[in-house]
Amino acid sequence: MPKQKTDDLIQLVSSLTRAEKRHFRLFVRRNQASDDILFLKLFDFLDKHQEYDEALILKKLPGIKKRQLSNLKAHLYKQLLVSLRLVNASHNEDIQLREMIDYARVLYNKGLYRQSLDILDKAKAKAYEGLFYALALEIVEFEKHIEGQYITRSIEGRADELAAEALHLHEVIDNINLFSNLALQLYGLYLKMGYARNQNDHELVRDFFQSNLPDIDFQQLDFFGKVYYCQAHLWYYFITQEFRMCYRYAQKWVELFRETPEFIKLYAPLYLKGIHNLLNALFNTLQYQKFIDILEELERFPEQYDISQVKNIEGLFYLFKYIHTIKKHFMEGTFTEGLKLIPGLAKIIEEDTYNWDDHRILVFYYRIACLYFGSGDNESAIDYLNLIINQKNPDYREDIQCFARILNLIAHFELGNAQLVEYQVKSVYRFLAKMEDLHAVQQEIFRFLRRIPRIQEEGLKQEFINLKNKLVEHEDDPFERRPFLYLDIISWLEAKIQDKPVQEIIRQKFEMRQMRKKPQ
Repeated sequence: MPKQKTDDLIQLVSSLTRAEKRHFRLFVRRNQASDDILFLKLFDFLDKHQEYDEALILKKLPGIKKRQLSNLKAHLYKQLLVSLRLVNASHNEDIQLREMIDYARVLYNKGLYRQSLDILDKAKAKAYEGLFYALALEIVEFEKHIEGQYITRSIEGRADELAAEALHLHEVIDNINLFSNLALQLYGLYLKMGYARNQNDHELVRDFFQSNLPDIDFQQLDFFGKVYYCQAHLWYYFITQEFRMCYRYAQKWVELFRETPEFIKLYAPLYLKGIHNLLNALFNTLQYQKFIDILEELERFPEQYDISQVKNIEGLFYLFKYIHTIKKHFMEGTFTEGLKLIPGLAKIIEEDTYNWDDHRILVFYYRIACLYFGSGDNESAIDYLNLIINQKNPDYREDIQCFARILNLIAHFELGNAQLVEYQVKSVYRFLAKMEDLHAVQQEIFRFLRRIPRIQEEGLKQEFINLKNKLVEHEDDPFERRPFLYLDIISWLEAKIQDKPVQEIIRQKFEMRQMRKKPQ
C-alpha cells in the first residue's frame, strides 16, 4: 500500500470517536465468521499506537506476514468506511436515499420490478422534499429504465410524465451548476490574489463576472439556485471591495434559510457559510450592533443542531466562531482581552482537530499576530508573522503574505530594532515589487522605515504626523485603501503621535462611533 494511502489510513483511524470504534469492532465480529480476524488486529494496533511502524507490527502480530500488509491495510480502510457509512446514515438523509436506491437495484436484479418501483417512488418523494435533485434525477432515470422492461397499464401517460420530469430536473440542476461554478471560480480568484489591487484587477474580475453571469431571473431559481446566485454576487463585490453590496447578498443568503428553517439542519454547512459571509460584510461596513446580533445567532447554532454528530459541521462552527470573535475584538479595540482566545485556537491548529486547510491556518496566524500587535506584545506578533513569512512558496493569499511582511517591519520598529528594519526593508520591498503589490500606501510606509536610522528622537513625532497626513489622502481611494483592510496603520500612527497604546486609540474610535449611532 503506497505511503499516501498508509497515511490516509492512520488519519482515518485517529479521527474515529469512541462510539465509532466500538461500532466497528461489533460490525466486524458480526460479519466475520473467523475468530482470528487479522485486519481487526491491525486496527487495534493502529488505534493503540496512532502511528505506522511496520517492523513493530510484524513483531507484535506474528499472524500477519509482510506480503499481506498492503492488502490488509486496503481491506481495513474499506471496512472502516463501510462501518462509518452505517453509523452516519441516521444523520445524513442523502446516505439514506442512496441506500433506498441500492435496495431498488437489488430488487430489480431479482426481477421484482414492481417492488423496485415502489421503493424508488418513496425515495423520489424524499429526494424532492430535501432538494436532492441529482439523486432525484438518478431515480427518474432508473424508473425510465425499469418502465421499459416492466409494462404497466398506464405506460403511455407514465412515459410522458417521466420524460417531462427528467427535463425539468436537468434544467434545475443546470441552473444551480451555472451559479455554483461561477461562485467557486470567483472564490478561487480571491484565494489567489485577495482584494482587487488596481484598475486592471478590477476590470479583469468585472469582465469575468459579467461574461459568466447567467441571464436568469432570481425569482425563477429554486432554493439552491438562489443561494448560489447570492454567493456568486457576494464574491464579486467582496473582491471589488463593494462591501455594502456584499451585505445585501449575504443578507439575502441567510434570509433564504430563515424562510425555510428546516433546511438549516439539512444543509448546515451552507447555512453556516452564509452567516460567516454576513458577519464579514457587517465587519467591513462597521455595523457593530448587527454584527453582535448575528454573532449571537451563530453562537446559538449548537442549540438547533447537535454539532458533535458531524465533525465537519463542528469544525465549521468553531472555525467561524473563532474568526468572528477575534474580529469583534478588532472592532472594539479589546486586543488584550482577545488574547484569551489564543490558547484554545492554537491547540486546535496544533492538534489538527478539524483538518482546517493551510489557507485558513495562514489567515489565523495573521489575525493572532494582529491581536498580539494591538495588545503591545510585538515579540509574540513577530513569532506568528514568521510562521507566514517562512512558508515555502505558497501559491495562495499573496495579500496576507505581503501585509505580514509589512506588519513584521513595524513590529521590529516598535522593539527598537532599527538596524534589522533597515536591513529587512529592502528585501520586503523586492518581495512586494515581485508580487506587483507595491502601491502608494506601501511606498509611503517604506520611505518612512528607510529613514528611521537617520531620524533624531525629537523629530520622530513630526515624522509620524507627516506619514499619517500622507496616508489619510489615500484612505478613500478604492484601490489604495486596501492596506487599511489588513492593518489599521492610521490608528497605529495616531497612537505614536499621542503616545498611547494602539488598542486605546482603536477603542476610543469605537466608542465615538457608538455614541454617534445612539438616538439623540
